[in-house]
Amino acid sequence: MQKPSLPKGTRDFGPVQMARRNFIFETIKDAFQLFGYQQIETPAMENLSTLTGKYGDEGDQLLFKIVNSGDFLKKVDASDLQLGPNAMLPKISEKGLRYDLTVPFARYVVMNRNELTFPFKRYQIQPVWRADRPQKGRYREFYQCDADVVGTDSLVCEAEIILMIRRVFSGLGIPDYSIKINNRKILTGISEVIGEAGKESSLAVAIDKLDKIGWEKVREELLERGFGESAVQKLAPLVEASSQQVDHLVFLKTYLAASEIGLQGVKELEETFEIIQTMGEDLSHVQLDMVLARGLSYYTGAIFEVKVNTVSIGSVSGGGRYDNLTGVFGLSGVSGVGFSFGVDRIYDVMEELGLFPEQDNQGTKIMLAYFDPKGFDYALSLLTKLRAAGIRSEIYPDQAKMKKQLDYASKKGISYVGICGDEEIANQTIALKNLISGNQENWTLDQVIEYVKKA
Repeated sequence: MQKPSLPKGTRDFGPVQMARRNFIFETIKDAFQLFGYQQIETPAMENLSTLTGKYGDEGDQLLFKIVNSGDFLKKVDASDLQLGPNAMLPKISEKGLRYDLTVPFARYVVMNRNELTFPFKRYQIQPVWRADRPQKGRYREFYQCDADVVGTDSLVCEAEIILMIRRVFSGLGIPDYSIKINNRKILTGISEVIGEAGKESSLAVAIDKLDKIGWEKVREELLERGFGESAVQKLAPLVEASSQQVDHLVFLKTYLAASEIGLQGVKELEETFEIIQTMGEDLSHVQLDMVLARGLSYYTGAIFEVKVNTVSIGSVSGGGRYDNLTGVFGLSGVSGVGFSFGVDRIYDVMEELGLFPEQDNQGTKIMLAYFDPKGFDYALSLLTKLRAAGIRSEIYPDQAKMKKQLDYASKKGISYVGICGDEEIANQTIALKNLISGNQENWTLDQVIEYVKKA
């Protein structure tokens, strides 16, 4: 007999977990809709040509490839086997599972550009897949909740992203978190002032690991990537200042004085903060992180990352500005900015901190119980009326002793049981038993409906 199992990095979700996940989804969805975003969906699989080259070398390695249907080896010959997997891949796989929701969104915008109204604000809540090493807070299948706006360069969009993040975390009841923000233009400026112009992508990949492996290991990686010793020494003061209580905007203006593009990034951050304050909001939870990089290669402006400060789980939200993501699909000059919530990580954070509210209102509110076939028929006649009134109701389906029926309701977390006996049938009433308090009263159906709705 085969023992059932799950692929590593995936999980089942039972009723309790789904009620909690839906609480997270609805909180996020409400915030997206409040700010004017519209929902779309894209297929689970995309052409590999759509996905590859958008996430950097490391991201491409984490794509789940789908083997072609039928005889997937029919195009492969002996020479391909000798050349290795990179030569074989185009001949055996044409599609892959979504790595994120942003690249499929860019493809969607290009294919539907004549029907869309720009600026186009969309949100998307769907699973993505990454062939990563499973560990705490990191899964191979997980949900993302994305919000993007394309067709505008306005920094109002960056400001509203910060406000949406704060609204979601307030709704979830997560009090201690940081919204880290930086700008890819600043990273480009850093590469210029340390004498390594043009290497900003390699710089971003390396310093993106600072909080995971520390400065010494990042320093070694930079040297391995071809950065000179002098460049690494010039970078050190920035890394040191990033962990100190200094005005990072003031520091960057001095540090990047010789880089026009770097100073442009600083200016964009300043303007974003000013917009937030003009809207009557403060900068609580917002933190300028000078070494925040985010490894995805398509970011060109502001970049965001959100971490909950009291847990060891990594970032739970992230995103940024991309000036020409749609250009690779034939539509150039369309700027966009967006971010994503990692629902699975948020779930783990809330579970670890005990922040989930009681979810008893998500399930059955009342179960009808009975002693005999006559009571069963009476209960069936009431069931449709309860549901017509909008009350989540069910009936115990099998002939069983009352104790078994009550035990079932109790284990399922149902608050009320409507007992249908001879007396209730004669008086056209229901004996409503509160399984939490133990109280029981005989009421008419209308009284039961009114009471349960209020409860």
